[in-house]
Amino acid sequence: MTKSNMLFGWVAALVLPVVGQEIPKVLPIGSPIPAFSLKGTDGKTYALENFKDSKVLCLVFTCNHCPDAVASAARLQQIHQDYKDKGVAVVGIDGNNGGSLTPDELGYSPFGDTPEEMGPFAKDFGWTFPYLYDGETQGFTTACGAQSTPHVFVFDADRKLRYTGRMDDGGRNPGAVEKSYLRDALDAMVAGTEVKEAVTRSFGCSTKWLFKKANVAIDQASWEKRPVTVADLNEELSKIIRANGTKNVRLINFWSTTCGPCVKEFPDLVETYRRFQNRPMDFVSISLDPVALRSEVSKFLEAHHAAIPNSTAKSLKEEGRETNNYHWTGGNPDAMAQAIDPEWSGALPHTILLAPGGKVLWRHTGELDTVEVRREILKALQ
Repeated sequence: MTKSNMLFGWVAALVLPVVGQEIPKVLPIGSPIPAFSLKGTDGKTYALENFKDSKVLCLVFTCNHCPDAVASAARLQQIHQDYKDKGVAVVGIDGNNGGSLTPDELGYSPFGDTPEEMGPFAKDFGWTFPYLYDGETQGFTTACGAQSTPHVFVFDADRKLRYTGRMDDGGRNPGAVEKSYLRDALDAMVAGTEVKEAVTRSFGCSTKWLFKKANVAIDQASWEKRPVTVADLNEELSKIIRANGTKNVRLINFWSTTCGPCVKEFPDLVETYRRFQNRPMDFVSISLDPVALRSEVSKFLEAHHAAIPNSTAKSLKEEGRETNNYHWTGGNPDAMAQAIDPEWSGALPHTILLAPGGKVLWRHTGELDTVEVRREILKALQ
């Protein structure tokens, strides 16, 4: 077995398939590029014909959610800028199926891998090259055997594969890198010489194949079976929640079942909690409904599966608490507001983000922009 074939086998084995499913093999060096017709974030459909004038075609299978992909995004734009006048066309492709990701896989970006989220992601990093979606059928991703994000495939003027593997050694570091395998390959191809290292391992998050939807369904069913609890909140407990004596970033949301914007945004807050459940973050919900409406509060929380992940158990124990869902039952809510956020006017919904130790990092009154909330959490987790 050749060195290249051994590497291809190693890369393909990085992701273990579900029983009965087979991960496609990486396209071998020297193979012609498979045909494709994919829609981009600009609304246009791209095929090989669109890049006929380019001496080199560099395809990068990447995505919106993976921390390795996020870290490499700015470097990819710089590569496009540095090589666009040298006959190199850079194309980004998201081959992930957005419905094949469990929430806890989405804790490193404000975006998931749906087509609708690709445009905002590309805009965040100033991408000026095409970004195409292949997550619906994954036909082209399968034909190339893209294993992870990012995974690079570089084709010459005859559209034969000359390099495949990782971009560089940056990993999850968004800064400059000492070694760029992609730049080495592009320099060689632009100069008309052989690529010395034609195959490298494509480290990164595994491609989210369509068959992984089964895992998502299992995860959702498991989450919906979790118990949902709610406890009384008084002034003393309010002070404990604000002090945040844990190592977690804490998101607190004040809401009511009779508040339209509260009801509308609440599912996204639960989803956000699930996304960050494996990171040092927790979510505390506080209902300001009248005490007599306790059953309505409980029904609402249960309907939206406002459960607590296993990762929160430690912080609850540290503070002597049993739940992260509360109902203010201490009379005049001024005492609670003064204890948790003295700057809050009292309007609902209201949300604050606390650092460990209780410092307010961010606050917002009114209906939330979910992407903004996730950006603030990510900023706090840096």
